[in-house]
Amino acid sequence: MSEVIKARGKMNNSFDPQSAEKLEPAARKMVEQRARLLGPSYRLFYSEPVDFVRGEGVKLWDSQGNEYLDAYNNVVSVGHGHPKVVEAVHQQMKTLCTHTRYLHPNILEYAEELRPTFGGTIGDTGHTIFTCTGSEANDLALRIAKHRTGKQGVIVTSEAYHGNSDATAAFSPSLGEYSPLGTWVRRVPAPDSYRIDPTNLGRWLADHVQAQIDDLERHGDGLAAFVVDSLFTSDGIYSHPADVLKPVIEVVHKAGGLFVADEVQSGFARTGDKMWGYQRHGIDPDIVTMGKPMGNGYPVAGIGVRHDVVEDFGRDMRYFNTFGGNTVAMAAARAVLSVIQEEGLLDNAARVGKVLLDGLNSLAKDSEFVGDVRGAGLYIGVEIVKDKSSKEPDKARAAAIVTEMRNRHVLISATGYNGNVLKIRPPLVFSAADAERFLEVIRSVLK
Repeated sequence: MSEVIKARGKMNNSFDPQSAEKLEPAARKMVEQRARLLGPSYRLFYSEPVDFVRGEGVKLWDSQGNEYLDAYNNVVSVGHGHPKVVEAVHQQMKTLCTHTRYLHPNILEYAEELRPTFGGTIGDTGHTIFTCTGSEANDLALRIAKHRTGKQGVIVTSEAYHGNSDATAAFSPSLGEYSPLGTWVRRVPAPDSYRIDPTNLGRWLADHVQAQIDDLERHGDGLAAFVVDSLFTSDGIYSHPADVLKPVIEVVHKAGGLFVADEVQSGFARTGDKMWGYQRHGIDPDIVTMGKPMGNGYPVAGIGVRHDVVEDFGRDMRYFNTFGGNTVAMAAARAVLSVIQEEGLLDNAARVGKVLLDGLNSLAKDSEFVGDVRGAGLYIGVEIVKDKSSKEPDKARAAAIVTEMRNRHVLISATGYNGNVLKIRPPLVFSAADAERFLEVIRSVLK
């Protein structure tokens, strides 16, 4: 049964409902209630699920009072229960919560603060449009791209995830073989710097994109957009070299398509050297999409878009989102951006990320099955292989490591097509001391 779930849902590190009888009575009761009340679509993490009841900073506590180090959750980008975000949401909620069809300064002030961070054309003269989720943001980006270009085709990387709406699921291959891709969708391989010579990796990727553009044009769809997460997180986390997207954007623009930078995973200071992941590649996208980390747990998301790209769409269409950009959402988002800037979390991600990368690289030297360590800032992938010479992925060992880390109260996950890349993605407030604790635990697990 567990293998069926993994194959159909494409979810690594999932709980097997058939093993519920092995759980403690209270946990078993909740699992049974979930099945009865929520149905079969929901998934739980870990072979033994965790019932968290409280969080603070980078720590979580379960119902038994056990403390866990959170090295996985980027939704709470500035830490669980950050007091500045909590206070901003509380004050605004008790004052006013309403939508964007009334004048209110919150949305304007946030747009003024956010737009310059994009740099390039969007940062100078672009616009922001707000949604509730990253899925909605990517859905909106697709609508704009199709309207702007008059084309239908979308190109993504082979294991990309861009959302779970009907439209975005159609170009999110990581959802698995039972989640159909659109006939207008084409895939290109991720820039696997572990197995491919990184010297000309950008040209290699651009050539693959061009081949798919040709195929889309041959079938009459043409190219509306190339959509990419610049850390290629669902593909296995490929952070370097940080210039592979330059040749790609040239090919995309030459074909008349739009370049959409999906920053749900790699944005908001995550990489440690730039506010946005695409900025590491030195490119100027047409649309930037944002999601999870934007409100530290409050559902707020959106897009940044070039004026010329959205001008016709804004004239011809009407976009309204009841909750997108509401006053409370903007209060949460403003607080998060303020915390990132005031607490120096971009620099913190770089500094603490280096501690993690250095420590993991040191561990890799003494391990026969840690094939590669890669990442930027506080987003790191550790590729687990059967042996370093063959570089053959070892999904079972990766899953065992994730499980044992959970057993030792440290949370990570796994990613990539083969599910063999450890995904380390803590909140941005992760400290050097937290990193040392993490390294101590993973060192003992790897041994």
